[in-house]
Amino acid sequence: MPAPRRTVLKGAALVGAAGLGVAACSTESKLGHAQTPTPTAPEPLGAASEVPVGGAKLYREQRVIVYCPAKGEYKGFSAQCTHAGCLLEKLEGTIGDCPCHGSRFDVTTGEAVHGPATVPLPKVPVTLEGDNLVAGPEA
Repeated sequence: MPAPRRTVLKGAALVGAAGLGVAACSTESKLGHAQTPTPTAPEPLGAASEVPVGGAKLYREQRVIVYCPAKGEYKGFSAQCTHAGCLLEKLEGTIGDCPCHGSRFDVTTGEAVHGPATVPLPKVPVTLEGDNLVAGPEA
């Protein structure tokens, strides 16, 4: 006996919705859903002294992580996960955690250390202007 039309339509709707869920988690773009994963203009971050030598600081509002390998040296990375573009939630030492799917990144290198992300965080130029850090192009 053929299935009623309503049952067939419900099944098609569920398959379509499931497909959208898979597309939302796609890693095809390599930058997830982040439209602009790095600042497009210079972004003032604040006092350089807020980033300890050998440590890192997450600047959520500017979507940047800054790591200080040695006094006066700074490395910057995007704080948007390369899996789905979610903003990293916190740092545990020098590991950045994404709250969306559990990806983790080494913020000393930007490398993904736990998936589903496999692509490193994009680099962000960081410069010292006086006693303050500035991130972004022409920073």
